[in-house]
Amino acid sequence: MKIMHRFMVVLVCAMIACAAEAKTQVTKANGGKLPNGAAVDVYTLKDEKLEVQVATYGGEVISLKAPDRNGKMADVVLGFDDVSGFYANSNSSSAAFFGPIVGRYANRIAHAKFSLDGREYHLTKNNGDNSIHGGPTGFHNRMWDAIIIPDGIELTYLSKDGEEGYPGNLSVTVRYTVEGGDLKIDYTATTDKPTVLNLTNHSYFNLSGQGNGTILQEQLQLHASRFTPVDSTLIPTGELKSVAGTPFDFLEPRAVGERINADDEQIKLGHGYDHNFVIDGGGKELTKAAEVYDPASGRVLQVLTTEPGVQFYTSNFLDGSIKGKQGIAYPRNGALCLETQHFPDSPNHPAFPTTELRPGGKFHSVTVYRFSTR
Repeated sequence: MKIMHRFMVVLVCAMIACAAEAKTQVTKANGGKLPNGAAVDVYTLKDEKLEVQVATYGGEVISLKAPDRNGKMADVVLGFDDVSGFYANSNSSSAAFFGPIVGRYANRIAHAKFSLDGREYHLTKNNGDNSIHGGPTGFHNRMWDAIIIPDGIELTYLSKDGEEGYPGNLSVTVRYTVEGGDLKIDYTATTDKPTVLNLTNHSYFNLSGQGNGTILQEQLQLHASRFTPVDSTLIPTGELKSVAGTPFDFLEPRAVGERINADDEQIKLGHGYDHNFVIDGGGKELTKAAEVYDPASGRVLQVLTTEPGVQFYTSNFLDGSIKGKQGIAYPRNGALCLETQHFPDSPNHPAFPTTELRPGGKFHSVTVYRFSTR
């Protein structure tokens, strides 16, 4: 009996310890059905500082509520009130990619083709002559399997050989966890054939609250001394250019709108900011890439990542025609994106950090969106 008693004490203590370690509540709800009949689940990850909702359709962050300096919660990511809105936008010719996992290749690939091991692969053209964000049926437009894990959820997807033109059966796992003001996204992947891979999350942030004006007054700091200039189709030229003396210098905090209309060729090509920045010291361990501060609400967003680059995008192509949550029309510059990534069009630029993944290898990447106030 003493042995049984000790066993029960140890078991109860272990259960209490597990409960103490997992501080985030994770709940699952029915998110409705897509037009093709697929049932979508929505998971809510909530702790004392953040509440994040993620859908199994596209792995989308559909809501992210964070407190302002007075403790008032607000949803700070753009999107729609239900999954049908996300589905309709993802399948439109002007898909905005509100909050999903993006792959196989985030950002652009020139002329929708690349060569690997002497073979040329052709992708779907969905951005003029280029491919963007994995094509029209990329990871943002797929159903993901999900399970609950401590402090969050784990999403998995098998991208089959030839999907959107990419080689190899690619097994992808993405973990979303919430703890102490951090939304952590942990990506892993393996393949059975040589392929290329570039994963990111494409959330649109407005720290004043989604639909609450523009982000032009928000203060941005980018820990990036260089960026990758682009051509007229927003494909990198291959140069790593210093930000010194340009509107791309955010080494010290500056208002996003301070130079967004500058008489600068790169600003004009992007219709604002839509460029990849080379993170100083990035590409190895978790490194601080960016910080955004909203003077109105006091919210602060820090972005840390193991990726070598971050795409800073100021929603230049929103024009009020998309009506999001609560029917709010989203204006130009209504949000900003900080998409942690390898560089655009890397498969066609051997000097860029490689995005190749081969059998026996393992892709692993971590990004943390850290929220606080001041």
